[in-house]
Amino acid sequence: MEHDISIESKYRTLNGFWKWVTICFSSLGIVLVVYHIFYFQGFGMLMDNAYLYLLMTFYLSMVFLFFPLSKGEPAKIIFAVDVFLFFLTAVVSFYLAVHGLEINTRGWEYFAPPHIMTMAILLWILVLEAVRRTAGTSLAIIILVLSLYPLYAAHMPGFLEGYHRPFANTANFHALSPSSILGIPMKVFGIILIGFIIFGAALQASGGGAFFLNLSGALLGARRGGTAKVAVLSSALFGSLSGSVISNVVTTGSITIPAIKKSGYPPHYAGGIECAASTGGVLMPPIMGATAFVMAAFLGVSYGKIALAAAIPSLLAYVGLLIQVDGYAARKGLKGLPKSELPSFRKTMKEGWFYLGAIFVLLYVLFVIQLESQAPFYAIIILLVFAMFRKETRFTLHSFMIFIQSTGKLLCELVAILSGVGMILGALALTGVAAAFAREIVALAGGQMVYMLIFGALASFVLGMGMTITACYVFLALVLVPALIAVGLNEMACHLFVMYWGMLSYITPPVALAAFPAAVIAGAKPFRVGLMAMKLGGVKYLIPFFFVFDPALVFQGTLAETLQAAVSTTLGVFLIASVLEDYLYGVGRIHFQTRSGAFSAVALFVGGFILGLPGWNMDSLGVAIALVGIFTMLITRRSREEIPRLADE
Repeated sequence: MEHDISIESKYRTLNGFWKWVTICFSSLGIVLVVYHIFYFQGFGMLMDNAYLYLLMTFYLSMVFLFFPLSKGEPAKIIFAVDVFLFFLTAVVSFYLAVHGLEINTRGWEYFAPPHIMTMAILLWILVLEAVRRTAGTSLAIIILVLSLYPLYAAHMPGFLEGYHRPFANTANFHALSPSSILGIPMKVFGIILIGFIIFGAALQASGGGAFFLNLSGALLGARRGGTAKVAVLSSALFGSLSGSVISNVVTTGSITIPAIKKSGYPPHYAGGIECAASTGGVLMPPIMGATAFVMAAFLGVSYGKIALAAAIPSLLAYVGLLIQVDGYAARKGLKGLPKSELPSFRKTMKEGWFYLGAIFVLLYVLFVIQLESQAPFYAIIILLVFAMFRKETRFTLHSFMIFIQSTGKLLCELVAILSGVGMILGALALTGVAAAFAREIVALAGGQMVYMLIFGALASFVLGMGMTITACYVFLALVLVPALIAVGLNEMACHLFVMYWGMLSYITPPVALAAFPAAVIAGAKPFRVGLMAMKLGGVKYLIPFFFVFDPALVFQGTLAETLQAAVSTTLGVFLIASVLEDYLYGVGRIHFQTRSGAFSAVALFVGGFILGLPGWNMDSLGVAIALVGIFTMLITRRSREEIPRLADE
């Protein structure tokens, strides 16, 4: 039998002929990308739409081979259907690529000849099915309803009313215009994102995941609560390169969660740590999720500026998580691992220094030379060259083929989701409702900034339950962010705000998608894991409010303002995280169950929150309130120590 469904994976395992088909298609796609990005003179320049259609030829088609029609073992007849859809997608996409120039010059996006319109309708349907297979039925239904919006927009009430478009016109616009399937998400994928995905895949295939895990263990494994801190750091490093919450949980969690449990942490706590850490990794530069690249296109700035803007908020989230992990270990008396059980820092760096070297090259080309689309390919060359010098990391022909096929899996999944998300943009552009929606939101909130932010947070969170982070962000970037900007908030901060809150659905029950794989590994109930992840990631719910009120935290200000905001907010996060874990480093238990402890907890939390707000006055007030809380803790502790002594006397 040439194909089956792996129990551990959502992908179909392909062997024999079909395995080599996917390897060939993946390889041709990578060659196409390199050619287009570096533009080797003498071979001609591809038009943008032709290039994107060709990418769909190679990658969208493979969705139907890698992702089965339904769960379970497929029958031969079902696989035959998948093969048919594979060829149909390749033919339709290639045919449109061949006619790329005519599509642009003859206005076919509005009035196409019958055979082209047929291709447009087929591509629309194929993209929807690809979304269903890769991202789930719920997202596919949402995109279907929104993609059909031009057909019934004229009958919608109030600000939801838009321009009516007939079915043929809608189909042509979705498939042929540069504003829908070939819109911003796919453009970003083809020009910038794909290189970073390939680099992340190459890093993992060459042993980078093991290196970062060993490096984390060498740095933090011997400290109090060492295994949990290793999980936090390794998930941050791995997640920043993978860009996927679920894959981060599964990959690093399979190693870290059992180790955390072995150190004395309960199963639900071990799973919660991994969930909170993996979710934050998606927001950690240098390689964030696909949403960050789409955001760069929306803002009209380089990806480097988005990565820089996300740096401080990401670090703040991990500071809070590490403080909570340390507090729990202190309360429970959990020690670090013996050095004999930990990897040697010197040996780890000696064997894997080139991983850090490749990342340095990536950052140098990205930020200094500013060759955004080319940066990951230079890093890949450095990585592959130096990996060949060690037997353990050296690519063989077999391992290289596995790497190519695995890369194809990741890329075809992204193409499906991003092309589907593009149809949301297309529908809103075709009907013209986005601007009216934003104006209505401002009117409903009465122009009040706080109400707008609360509404934005709730909208992002709710949409994040049913959509991917990218789909959620794209929708809100069109209808909500303009409203937030209209009430005087910083543009960069607003875009990051909705992205953060969309991401929080991964660790917040009842959805908490990250909790399910973590719960399986930990042997705990998903709901308990989700609640613990929510608690451990508590500061993440506040950080977006901090940087939207103080844009200096996302480098939207002078260097002095950024440094001041970073220092004060770090102190604020430290205090808030301490309250959440009932332990203040250097002082001891807060004992918020008692009256004096509750007063201290409130003072520390309020002081920490005020420290996250902009201005020296707020910083001074926050420090003063926090000192009252600390002083109360010290007085109470002294009283507790004196009572037994007096009794003895």
